[in-house]
Amino acid sequence: MPHTGRLRIALAIAIVTVISIFSGKAVAQPNPYHLVENWAKLPEGRTWGATNAVFVDRPGNVWVFDRCGGATCSGSSVAPIFKFDPSGKVLKSFGEGMFVFPHAIYVDQNSNVWVADGQGKDGKGQQVTKFSPDGKVLLKLGKAGVAGDGPDTFNQPSAVVVAPSGEIYVADGHGGDSNARIVKFSKDGKFITSWGKKGKAAGEFDTPHAIAMDSTGRLFVGDRSNSRIQIFDQDGKFLNEWKQFGRPSGIYIDAKDTIYVTDSQSDEKVNPGVKQGIRIGSTKDGVVKMFIPALGPDEKPTSVTEGVSADATGNVYGAETGSKNLRKYVKN
Repeated sequence: MPHTGRLRIALAIAIVTVISIFSGKAVAQPNPYHLVENWAKLPEGRTWGATNAVFVDRPGNVWVFDRCGGATCSGSSVAPIFKFDPSGKVLKSFGEGMFVFPHAIYVDQNSNVWVADGQGKDGKGQQVTKFSPDGKVLLKLGKAGVAGDGPDTFNQPSAVVVAPSGEIYVADGHGGDSNARIVKFSKDGKFITSWGKKGKAAGEFDTPHAIAMDSTGRLFVGDRSNSRIQIFDQDGKFLNEWKQFGRPSGIYIDAKDTIYVTDSQSDEKVNPGVKQGIRIGSTKDGVVKMFIPALGPDEKPTSVTEGVSADATGNVYGAETGSKNLRKYVKN
């Protein structure tokens, strides 16, 4: 290719990158995925509840935390935590009778399973729980059923991520009168620090709904009601904000720093010009490269995707709340 041709291509890529990062609006991107229906095989008689919690572990198994077949686990006796193999077969389930409002699931590098229970009732909830891969409780953060903003309480915890060092980060808050902060703990659950408050400025939050970490150790927080991702170092120093990924409900970052972000709320009122769906890009440059659009009411069943994860081959898993489903998207 002539030297001038290469320059034109490089310039075009640079222009798209600048527009994508700084315009605050997502540039139209291709959708190289198709939907696989009825991928996961639930036990007989069990149906999906609302869920925004899905995570693919290193061997490729898919973990899901649903709301016990309904909108809540309060009063239910069914297990809300599922482990599926890549074919959709259930390998394990546990957690019955333990939770109120399942809201997040994360699997650390040692295969331990972390979940966030985002509401409190009857002496349960408002906690983050660490399980062994077999379902044994290893650690609990927060006080059961107690809402607060101290070093040992949460008010609607929404998400959790664990650093390679073992330090724990909880996105604490779900809008309204709940908290709006990130809380950092040592690997054995001792409070280290917290940052953030309700607001729109850098380092402030309005519904910190998701949290993930890239290979460099940066924290990506889905500041949903502010329609942005905020990026921090592990001590809470603000580094950047991105609006090109829409109004983030869920964030997943894979081993290659591919970032998957769900948008379940954008519309002409709260985030004009931005469509709902799953945006896929890279934490290295912030460019959105692919977009899986949400299924609308004319494409039944609809999709309200909040949680997201992906396997090593790039298959995408979307956990849905209002539409109560777990979807799998496979590259064409």
